Amino acid sequence: MKVLNQDIKNRQFKPVYLLFGEETFLKKSYKNKMRQAMVGDDTMNFHQFEGKGTDLREIISLADTMPFFGERRLILLEDTGFFKGSGGEELTGYLPRLPETTCLIFVESEVDKRSRLYKKVKDIGYTAELARQDVKQLSAWAGGILSKEGKKITGHTMEFFLSKTGDDMENIRMELEKLVSYTMGRDVITDQDVEEICTARVTNKIFDMVAAIATKKTRQAMELYEDLLTLKEPPMRILFLIARQFNQILQVKELMAQGMDRGTIASRLKMQPFVVGKVMPQARTFSREQILSYVNLCVDVEEAVKTGRLNERLAVELMITVKV
Repeated sequence: MKVLNQDIKNRQFKPVYLLFGEETFLKKSYKNKMRQAMVGDDTMNFHQFEGKGTDLREIISLADTMPFFGERRLILLEDTGFFKGSGGEELTGYLPRLPETTCLIFVESEVDKRSRLYKKVKDIGYTAELARQDVKQLSAWAGGILSKEGKKITGHTMEFFLSKTGDDMENIRMELEKLVSYTMGRDVITDQDVEEICTARVTNKIFDMVAAIATKKTRQAMELYEDLLTLKEPPMRILFLIARQFNQILQVKELMAQGMDRGTIASRLKMQPFVVGKVMPQARTFSREQILSYVNLCVDVEEAVKTGRLNERLAVELMITVKV
């Protein structure tokens, strides 16, 4: 990201860029920043293509065309599949001939780093993998947004906020807007503000559901399940998330047994530290045998649904109510 920011600031651009990775917000943000810096509101010299049916001949024809009363021509290509499928070879051969007056920006969801096209873009341009940010980066970014709005927040409250929102930056931005509006007239954001105004992720409800299962609070677990169904969450996705939660608990428990602390576990499992901090008490609640029993139960229930022996909704209810 440092290179992208520097290029935008200096307005000195490479011939081709590739933006890829899991963080959709960052890809969208840099895509828009680079377009604004390169061509601004000039629609004559900006072209956008999307999807796997993109015509390579049209792209190359436009790229070879001089900009119309402008410094450069920008071609934006999104989710073309060129970095994993057909089209990559022809583009690989063309890129060295790209005119100095044309810039290509690829924004892709899936990229094969072994492909010749990826290596060529990396060689003559710049590839930016925009991955999920860690808690330190997210805290700094969210804190900066709040600071511009004249708001203050403690480290503890920020961690609580991120435990509610997760690490999706678009979701964080929307929840920050709600917090700023809710605390109008006050400059300090509290835990209570976060609790009252921020929407918990689906995974938070799954976490609470597993906690209820762990403490034998079947009624509470069923109420949380009903909440998720009301939110139009498919039962099989709920079952998948429950299974994933138990797998995380098992992994955390095993690493805790090796004497690892929260930060080390988070690094080893590539999880956010605040998530690990929430999982650790659950890992202490369950025995290893109980966790394995729930993991196996998830597998059995999923198999029963796939073979038609159980209705999807009933399958999750069974998962919640069975005692192991």
